[in-house]
Amino acid sequence: MAKTAPKPGYRCAECGWRSPKWVGRCGECQAWGTVDEEGARAGVNVVQAGATTAPALPIGNVKAEVAIARTTGVSELDRVLGGGLVPGAVVLLAGEPGIGKSTLLLEAAARIAERDTVLYVTGEESAAQVRLRGDRIGAIRDRLYLAAETELSALVAHVEKVQPQLLVVDSVQTIGSAQATGVPGGVTQVREVAANLVRLAKERNMATVLVGHVTKEGSIAGPRTLEHLVDVVLNFEGDRHSRLRMVRAIKNRFGPTDEVGCFDLHERGIEGITDPSGLFVSRRSSPVPGTCVTVTVEGTRPLPAEVQALVARTEAQQPRRTSSGLDTYRVQMILAVLERRLNAKLGGCDVFTATVGGIKLADPAVDLSVMLAVASAAGDKPLPAGLVALGEVGLAGELRPVKDVRRRLSEAARLGFRRGLVPAGSLDEGTRKRDGQRSLVPVGSVTFAPGFEVVEAENVWDALTHVT
Repeated sequence: MAKTAPKPGYRCAECGWRSPKWVGRCGECQAWGTVDEEGARAGVNVVQAGATTAPALPIGNVKAEVAIARTTGVSELDRVLGGGLVPGAVVLLAGEPGIGKSTLLLEAAARIAERDTVLYVTGEESAAQVRLRGDRIGAIRDRLYLAAETELSALVAHVEKVQPQLLVVDSVQTIGSAQATGVPGGVTQVREVAANLVRLAKERNMATVLVGHVTKEGSIAGPRTLEHLVDVVLNFEGDRHSRLRMVRAIKNRFGPTDEVGCFDLHERGIEGITDPSGLFVSRRSSPVPGTCVTVTVEGTRPLPAEVQALVARTEAQQPRRTSSGLDTYRVQMILAVLERRLNAKLGGCDVFTATVGGIKLADPAVDLSVMLAVASAAGDKPLPAGLVALGEVGLAGELRPVKDVRRRLSEAARLGFRRGLVPAGSLDEGTRKRDGQRSLVPVGSVTFAPGFEVVEAENVWDALTHVT
């Protein structure tokens, strides 16, 4: 019998999901316009040997000097990048519209232009508009070149003429290529433009920064392959109604992915905040019910942050559970522990939880502060003044130690807090003084500031007893 030819299928460019027929929306990742036809494989083609760009060398003979990071002149951006920009690296900076991406990159480009040649290509604004921003923030430099282009071939021509050490493209979704189908910003166009820019950066050993858009859900727009192509992915976060901005690394081949850079966006530009401690804590003369301070760690930096909670009776059949800056599912788990282990009556109440200053807290050490804030709001009783709470809450109501407790408590003591509540076993055995189920440790005896004491608790009931 004659063999029938295999039927062509369709494949999602984002996640690889396959379908026997074309659909407008992927059935796996739910992305629109990413399903394309893939040709039937007739056989395997043997690839012949071709010319190589450079001979293979023993790893010990490869020169590592070419991959050393060079500072951008913006200390907080260098912190997130892992020391600076590596020649030949491609960085993707994503964030909401108006968050300050262009201002930050123009500031960094001006600093780098003091020693190297920089080409800034804008596809969203005119050259005159970028010039006005440069005048406002003081970013006018002789070695900073500016071009307004939306065609990839014109962009490459500018690179050929200027020969920059740094290329900034604002944004990659506005650049189109005549070699690809679709409109600029589409899946095919973004993939083609990004692949060509990455190839150009590697061939010329030229650091490249691409500005990317985000979707309404907050994720990076475009195909997922865009994030795989680049070396570094940075996310620009912050409340548009606040001056505080944060840059967080999602992917970094040259440095850590747990560092965060803090910036102050004002009318004269953007500048880094080297000591952000205290920005995420409210200033008040007396304690208020429903508030508790914790200390999170972002990379090597401890950051005190305040958690606020509000518990209000409601007549609705389904009480609301709203969180801002906290993991919603983790907050719901803590509420269940409160109801089950501490007999808290939250079933007929709306519970709102939030952080101060727009910071996002995903650290498990925040659990204990969330629990105490909700318990304080439910009982309408403020927690003791000068208290800092650290610890992870388990489903059985136990408190689990977290990492870097000493560094967190040291930062709290530096800012004037007088008492720390931590899970049992968080401190070294030789420095604890047992007193029943808790241990009181004068911080002066363990190299903390004088007048600061640490209280250890075994479980949530023990923790609530110590603060009431």
